[in-house]
This record gives sequence, structure tokens and C-alpha cells, in this order.
Amino acid sequence: MLRKPAADAAPAPQPNATPPGTRGPTRISDAMLSALRAQKATAAQPVPVFTMPQHPAGVLPSGNTGLAMDSAIGGVQSWANGFALNGFFTEGLTFLGYAYLSELAQRPEYRVISETIASEMTRKWIRFTSSDGEDKADKITELEAEFKRLNVRDVFCKAAEQDGFFGRGHIYIDTGDTDNSDELQKPIGDGWDNLSVAKFAKKPIGALRTVEAVWCYPTSYNSNDPLKANWCRPDTWYVQAKMVHTTRLITLIGREVPDLLKPTYSFGGLSLSQMVKPYVDNWLETRQSVNDIISAFTVFVLATNLGETLQAGGDQLFKRAELFNLVRSNRGLMMIDKDTEDFQNVSASLSGLDVLQAQSQEHMASVSHIPLVKLLGTQPAGLNASSEGEIQVFYDYVHSFQEKLFRKPLHFLLGLVMISLWGAPDDGIDFEFEKLEETDEKEAADVEKTKAERDQILIDTGVISPEESRKRVAADPDSDFSSIDVDDMPELLEEEEDGLVPKGGSPVKDLDGDNETKDAA
Repeated sequence: MLRKPAADAAPAPQPNATPPGTRGPTRISDAMLSALRAQKATAAQPVPVFTMPQHPAGVLPSGNTGLAMDSAIGGVQSWANGFALNGFFTEGLTFLGYAYLSELAQRPEYRVISETIASEMTRKWIRFTSSDGEDKADKITELEAEFKRLNVRDVFCKAAEQDGFFGRGHIYIDTGDTDNSDELQKPIGDGWDNLSVAKFAKKPIGALRTVEAVWCYPTSYNSNDPLKANWCRPDTWYVQAKMVHTTRLITLIGREVPDLLKPTYSFGGLSLSQMVKPYVDNWLETRQSVNDIISAFTVFVLATNLGETLQAGGDQLFKRAELFNLVRSNRGLMMIDKDTEDFQNVSASLSGLDVLQAQSQEHMASVSHIPLVKLLGTQPAGLNASSEGEIQVFYDYVHSFQEKLFRKPLHFLLGLVMISLWGAPDDGIDFEFEKLEETDEKEAADVEKTKAERDQILIDTGVISPEESRKRVAADPDSDFSSIDVDDMPELLEEEEDGLVPKGGSPVKDLDGDNETKDAA
């Protein structure tokens, strides 16, 4: 039989009960955990890496959905997305979109990198050469004037910047057919073939214009047969609903992506902004963290009896803090109560912050191939430190990138310009990129002296004649005498006219001090 407890009996003690007057253990609610789990699950959703690119309305004709109509590409992208992991957008491993890339182009950390490489690639530009041994100075002069009229160097510089910002740059060749939609869809050849001659013979090129990648949408591409030349290469582009043949739109892609990603990147390439994004993000975070530490590297702590301070109207605590702030300085005197107050100065160490910040900033240069002295203006420190080697390596990289990005488009444009000027291309004319290294006057004079001494030796030994040396000097653009008339030979010395010195020879001193003649043979 159960007995009912008395009404005034003390309740039975509960297990793990908190004693009165003490703080209980911290409790974490199920609702908090559920919210955090949902937040983490949302952040871990995989980003679809292999997706169709998004362009503004109006780039495609009305009713055209673009790449989504290609079943071959759609099936491959669905297969590839099955292997995609998360974190691609934050790490810059998927196409960021032209809108976001345009936003990044406003930041100097992104903009300076693309502008530096583009400006270095076009700083010294190109030099036309004659490869068949004929004198084509007049034709080369015409070519230089036409390239200057078309503003080729500045247009290619801007297109290279767009390649850095967006992964793709376009140069439109205005032939006067911009409003002729049927003609825009027809090819104009490779610049050197009969089709180019038929299209451009004695027909001047109107202008060259850059077009950003966001306004160009690829169409008519081959996604079925990798063995063909147009595999993953558009034959035509939609430019604000106008279909333009690819030969009329010079496309610059400096960093091509693998075939699986080309549809995602709108058949463009990887932009410098996207490549450097993780390093710029780290730099911005480090820079802000260092600034936060410097702004609050020291904290003053005044320990006092809060119970007694709050008794007098509740304002004594704030008056005490105000008094402390008013006298806090290197020349001020702060008095505290020996029994109830304590003063501490908690400071964070600032040593090493400059090194950490510099290293974070230097990581951006490692991606762009640009030396620190050019990208950041940071001179190397230490005994006998010099940046000449880094500058030379950078110039070698720029030269190789010129050959990769500019060689084929410039060769194509050179043929078109020659056809428009003379009705046919001249196979004996080519171009080469100028050297990026700068030489001072003393170095240039030493080089000229070495060449002159070499020519003198070759003339004295009968290898070449003075006329051939004169042609070499006149053809050397770095020579101070490159403008001389090759056929206008200077008058011979009196010794040569009198037959005392053989033609091509020179008087020399023997060991006895007498003049004797060195044979040219």
C-alpha cells in the first residue's frame, strides 16, 4: 500500500541540480543546432561548374536560347557536373560571369595586373622586315602609316586588357558592311589567300574596333567531331543579334580552358582576374585584419568595485571611466584605489605584421608573372639586391606571350592591309616584335663600336666589301646612320686614289714604327 507524502515535506533532490546562488551550466538549445545545421548544409551545396553562360538580353536574336539547344554539350555538362565538388565560386574555379568580372575590373588589384601585361606587350610594338633581300623601304613606310591610321597598337592593347578582364577579347574589322547582315555572315579569308584578295583588293579597311566578350555569343560551332579544325571553335558570333563570321572578328584568347569548360566560358578563356581572385581575397582580408589590429592593438582595463560604484545614482561608473579617459596620456597621472581597483594595459604584439602583409600581397605577383618592382613598386632589399634578373625573366615572358597571343592575328591583319593597299599580299614582308630591354647611351655606343670593329676586320680579311658593310649599317634600325643612302658612297682617301693603299685595305704600324699596308686578301 502506497503512502501519500505529507504536504509540507521537502521535494526530493533532483540529480545534477544547481545549488542556489550559483550559475548553471551553459545550455545549447535544439533550435540553435538545427539553424546552424541548415546554414552549413546550404553553404555546402555544390556549385554547378559546367553550366551555360549568361549574356544580356539583346545579344541573341529574339527566341534564340543559344548553347542550350546543343544536346551534345548539354549531355556532357550533365555528366561532368556529377564529379563537381563545392567551393568553386569562392576559389574561382568556375566561370564567374561577365557581370561579376566587370565588377572586379574596378579594383586596382585586378586592373593593374591586366593593364601592366597589356601595356608591356604593346610598349615597343612591332617592326616590319624584308625577308627576301629586296629593298622594300617604300612599302614598309606605307604599312607603318596604315597601321598608324588604323590605330592597331592601341586596339590590340585594349583587346589584351579585355582578355585579362574577361578571358576573351574581340577586334572587329570594319569593312564598310556593318549594316549589311548578309555580308557580315560571309568569310573574308585568312588575309593571304585568294578569297581575301577578292574581298579586299584596293578596298581600304574602315577601322578596327574592340568588342567586349559580353556582347559576343558563339554560334555555329562543332561539338560532335574533335578531329575537325573547328572543334569547339565558333564559325560565327552573335553580336547584339547580328551574326558575324569569325574571320571578321579577331578573337584573342590568352589562356584557353579545357574542352569540357569551353561552353561554360562562352568559348572564351580563363581571365587573369579569375586566376588571381583567391590571392586577392587573401590579401584584402589580411590587409583589413592588420588594420584592425593596429587600430585596437592596446586595451586599457580598469578593474573596480562595480557594486559600490553603482550605488550613488548609477552614474559613478561612467564618471570614473570618463575621468580615466581625460587623464590617460603619457604626461597624465592616473590614481586608483589601492584596495578596490586595479589597472592593466593589454597590448597585442605588432612585430611581424609587415612581413605577413607583404607576403600576402606578393602572392598576387606569383600568378601574374609580374615582378614586384613593376606590380607593386617594391624594391628588393638586402646586400647587393637587384631586380634586373626578375625584369629580364618578365620581358622573356611578355615576348613569349606576344608570340602566342598576337602573332597569328597580326599576320592575318598584315595580309589584309597589304591587299587593301596594293591589291595582293607581299610574301617578302614580315614583322618581328621589338625588344623590350632599354639600353642607355653608353651601352648603345659600345654595341655600335663592337659592330664597327667587326666590320673592319671582315673588310680587311676580304670577307665583305665596304659597300656591304654600308648596307648593313643602313639596314640597322638601332644605328645612328640608318638613314644614309647606300648608293652614295663617300669619296676614297687620297692614299687609295694614288694606289698607295689597296682598296679595302688600311695602313697599319709594324713593330719598327714604319707604315705598311695590310692586304685585304
